[in-house]
Amino acid sequence: MIDFDKFAKYSKPGPRYTSYPTALEFNENFNVDAYIESLKRNTKLPLSLYIHLPFCKSACYFCGCSVIYTSKEEKKQEYIKYLNKEILLLEKYLDTNREVLQFHFGGGTPTFYDAKSLEIILKSIHGVFKNFSKNAEISCEVDPRYFNEDQMKVLHDYGFNRLSFGVQDFDANVQKAVHRFQSIDLVQSAVELAKKYNIEYINFDLIYGLPKQSLESFKNTLDSVLKIKPTRLAVFNYAHVPWIKKTMRKIDENDLPSPAIKLSILEYTINYLTGNGYKMIGMDHFALESDELYQASLKGELKRNFQGYTAKKHTQTIGIGLTSIGEGHDYYVQNHKDLNEYKRCLDNEILPTHRGIGLSDEDILRKNIIMKLMNNLRLDIKHIEKKFNINFKEHFKGELNSLREYIDLGFLEINDNEILLSHTGGMLVRNIVMVFDEYLRKININDKKFSKTV
Repeated sequence: MIDFDKFAKYSKPGPRYTSYPTALEFNENFNVDAYIESLKRNTKLPLSLYIHLPFCKSACYFCGCSVIYTSKEEKKQEYIKYLNKEILLLEKYLDTNREVLQFHFGGGTPTFYDAKSLEIILKSIHGVFKNFSKNAEISCEVDPRYFNEDQMKVLHDYGFNRLSFGVQDFDANVQKAVHRFQSIDLVQSAVELAKKYNIEYINFDLIYGLPKQSLESFKNTLDSVLKIKPTRLAVFNYAHVPWIKKTMRKIDENDLPSPAIKLSILEYTINYLTGNGYKMIGMDHFALESDELYQASLKGELKRNFQGYTAKKHTQTIGIGLTSIGEGHDYYVQNHKDLNEYKRCLDNEILPTHRGIGLSDEDILRKNIIMKLMNNLRLDIKHIEKKFNINFKEHFKGELNSLREYIDLGFLEINDNEILLSHTGGMLVRNIVMVFDEYLRKININDKKFSKTV
């Protein structure tokens, strides 16, 4: 059981650790030449492809994604041409015959593109990356408001087996406050369409901490979700960062639920979902017991990249499109965020690299520790010692001393063989892995760079 009385006081700013080092450390010294050199070094892992489709028709005020708001079809079509340029250019620097284990359409709103446009993009991808695994995880983020059978047919024809629906909350007052209107019937119809085409995994994204939310209103949302019964659920803590995302300034901060209400929502959600057939994975995901993600978590084999949790082997992620992030064994790289700069690079046959970071041996060691704990809530110390040829307790003497408080509270255990987090510790895993983050020692953690951990 999670001890929420102990849990509550540990809310503080901290990274989400979708990467280590975090994106704050990405810099423009890591340029296109550095990226090309990294591609030459990283040749052994199978591939994961991420395509960013940044366009949305209107703003959802809670959204922290990199998006462009437009109603102009020609702007969207022009972007497809530049995606194709980038895909063809990658073929010069990357062995595109390597096995593709993952493919993901992210956004923005991928389904803001019509079926014909989606097919053009997919043909472009498959024309260059021809070795898709038979067991590849092929997924797309779906806005139920922009989803029809023609699109679903295209996704089915190209092997998509996972769809993630943005739900957030079904309460009408909450939807009005965040400028995102979609009925339960609309979402149910979208899910039924996906099931008609035998989509294996259906995920819902929910968010707690949104304006106008209450425990009672979120209980009703969860009841509605359970009637539809998605395979997986991601239940995110709303990160209110209006100093970063201007659209969040449209939210009246007086309407945001208090920390106590957020905590009651989280506690109820965990108890409700785990009491109705879902198993908790990591700090904010849930899956049915039969789901491969839960089975991987039992074995300590769950992994996570910028596309989310996966049971697949380690991959090299190739980010394609505006703002996309790529990842290899010893680097991260991000494309330009400015559309004109992105286009300028590709017009000159230059990969649209904006920034990134090369990882030192120490970065790679700490990345392994942080990601293992984030994903599986435990760490095999002996495996780390063997892999990196270190004495763990000597190398991390200071870090282990800093964890003493969490040990005394029962959030984790440490012995000669492993670090093991309790259920409460799992909810505070961001706090715990921050101890291993060398870069945090150089900055003021309260300097409005991160969202709260709770």
